[in-house]
Amino acid sequence: MHTVAILVLDQTVVFDMAIPVEVFGRVRLPDGRRPYRVQACGAQPHVPTETFTIHPPWGLEALADADTIIVPGCGETAGPPPADVLEALRDAAARGTRIASICGGAFILAATGLLDGLAATTHWTAAQRFAEMFPKVEVRPDVLYVDNGQLLTSAGASAGLDLCLHMVRRDLGSAVAADAARLAVTPLEREGGQAQYIVHERHPVPRGSLLEPTLAWIEDHLGEDLTLEAMAARCGMSTRTFSRRFREHTGTTPLQWLLRARVRRAQYLLEHTDHSVERIAAQAGFGSATAFRERFKRVAGTTPQAYRAAFRGSR
Repeated sequence: MHTVAILVLDQTVVFDMAIPVEVFGRVRLPDGRRPYRVQACGAQPHVPTETFTIHPPWGLEALADADTIIVPGCGETAGPPPADVLEALRDAAARGTRIASICGGAFILAATGLLDGLAATTHWTAAQRFAEMFPKVEVRPDVLYVDNGQLLTSAGASAGLDLCLHMVRRDLGSAVAADAARLAVTPLEREGGQAQYIVHERHPVPRGSLLEPTLAWIEDHLGEDLTLEAMAARCGMSTRTFSRRFREHTGTTPLQWLLRARVRRAQYLLEHTDHSVERIAAQAGFGSATAFRERFKRVAGTTPQAYRAAFRGSR
């Protein structure tokens, strides 16, 4: 039987912990046998979370006998991972144990140094901080999970479900994984990655900035053919001065800002209207439906139609 050990630390995110408990605990083989044994392993006998205290039946010593270790995320008030936890994870990796993190658990896994030189992901809101803290790790903020073989990481919340089902499929095949997905009432594979969930906010511009009225004008004219020259002229500047001032105030270029604004407009229209893709392409200022589909998928990680199906009426 394959033993799955779930690491329970101070301020463990309960949802992150519950996903592998439910997924691996409910898997059944065609003959009804349970292929996984699930164990909650704590660094201490009483582990507080934001809502209740967990009493894990197993300690860190149980990690030595695990075939897979799951590292959930911890809350914002949790301190750095204890040294004995990091050492236990390093020892497990040296033995060849598979280790996977869910959401913010990537921070704990990266703190061991095991992810250095590898690709990894975490929740998109924490991706920038993760990249700053662990510069030796290649951060992929737009995917649901990353499988490096022995070491795996997943994005936020329900992406942990995608990762656990992926591991079941790796271990036992698609048929068993599909049954597990049905029990969880979720698709075995979701179209697109984490990028479709990222909210593309405006870059902040100081109140009273010379650019503020120009940016409002751009938002009102996204369906038009807006060139750098037209935007600079609206602001009464040369293109060179406008580009320099724009980056100083927003941290990005005029054309990058325009693209984000058009994607935001397209997302809103896909969520709140029945307009065709062709009409939305025109309303958002993309030259053609083909160009819109290509650019939207590059930014959002999925097609306009799939985005609409997932998020219609969600905001």
